[in-house]
Amino acid sequence: MIPKLVIVTEIIAPYRIPVFNALAQRRELDLHVVFLSENDPTIRQWRVYTDEIEFQYDVLPSWRRRLGNYNVLINRGVLSTLNKLRPDAVLCGGYNYLTSWQAAYWARFHRVPFLLWSESTALDKRHGHRPVEFLKAQFLRLCRSFVVPGRSSLKYLKDFGISDQLIFTAPNAVDVTLFSKPAKQVRRNEFEVRARRSLPARYFLFVGRLVKAKGIFELLETYAQLGTEIRDKVGLVFVGDGADRRALMERAARIAPGTIQFPGFIQREGLADFYALADALIFPTHSDTWGLVVNEAMSCGLPVILTGVAGCVADLVQDGWNGFVVPPKDRAALALAMTRLASDSVLRTEMGSRSRERIDAYSPEAWAEGLVNAVKSLCERG
Repeated sequence: MIPKLVIVTEIIAPYRIPVFNALAQRRELDLHVVFLSENDPTIRQWRVYTDEIEFQYDVLPSWRRRLGNYNVLINRGVLSTLNKLRPDAVLCGGYNYLTSWQAAYWARFHRVPFLLWSESTALDKRHGHRPVEFLKAQFLRLCRSFVVPGRSSLKYLKDFGISDQLIFTAPNAVDVTLFSKPAKQVRRNEFEVRARRSLPARYFLFVGRLVKAKGIFELLETYAQLGTEIRDKVGLVFVGDGADRRALMERAARIAPGTIQFPGFIQREGLADFYALADALIFPTHSDTWGLVVNEAMSCGLPVILTGVAGCVADLVQDGWNGFVVPPKDRAALALAMTRLASDSVLRTEMGSRSRERIDAYSPEAWAEGLVNAVKSLCERG
């Protein structure tokens, strides 16, 4: 009998569809995904790519509000949905919604193995908050096994005293070909794309939400401190939108020389235009459980400069090999890394090639393999 796995997760994010599709293709599992909402328009303007979905799914009725820094999402129907589906295992993507707790207690009542898909790391800014840590510890007791995206989240769970035998790695992934193939095409048509997007001849790239916590102001200030000869040649492009965009643009207008651009939010199919022609991606986040824009940039063959608190660092970026790892908010270290890449075309090419080589192991198929191993092991233990 093929075990049925139900995944309970928040939204139909573009980067999750390829990994769920890959899992749905595995004959060892019968997959059904329960989404708490189609999207979260208060944070991102993602298109919902339902035409690409190749797995069975439901979207629960929901009510969402933004209360300060907190995202409140309330659902109805999760218990009836689980009763209808009758899964052999439930995987839940997090513990911060009431629905997650309902799913966990449903699994306990029905003696169904319950797994947590945990991306938290010790460097997550929420780590150390007593109420959060208390709730997390309580939720962990409801779980039989755990799935993590990489080394930092693995270490975090081990610090809670969870045994290695209960933790499985399913590497965080994007569909590499969705970025690598169009990036090659963009480079073949460089002048046309550069003109259409009004891009500088050279530039550093940031992709993500334009909010203070992503380190955007440190990045802008660091760029302003670079040598005049560098800013004359290399611009800075912020792709994205967010609450701090206007303040960032106001500060950027005072910087000269230099070219700083704000193309706005770009849907997934347009991102390769920006990745392919950049000197490097810069991801100066103050706290991030992973940072999938790093996967995307590496798929396009870019070197990466990022802070050591990003969850993906331990798996994806080797300092001095395919990029540079700097402390968060350290403008001097960031300036040095930017200067080295801006001044050395050979280094940029070598690091970009290494990024492209490494990212192949972080594929939707690799993620699906990790999930299959976790569920099979759990079902075999009974």
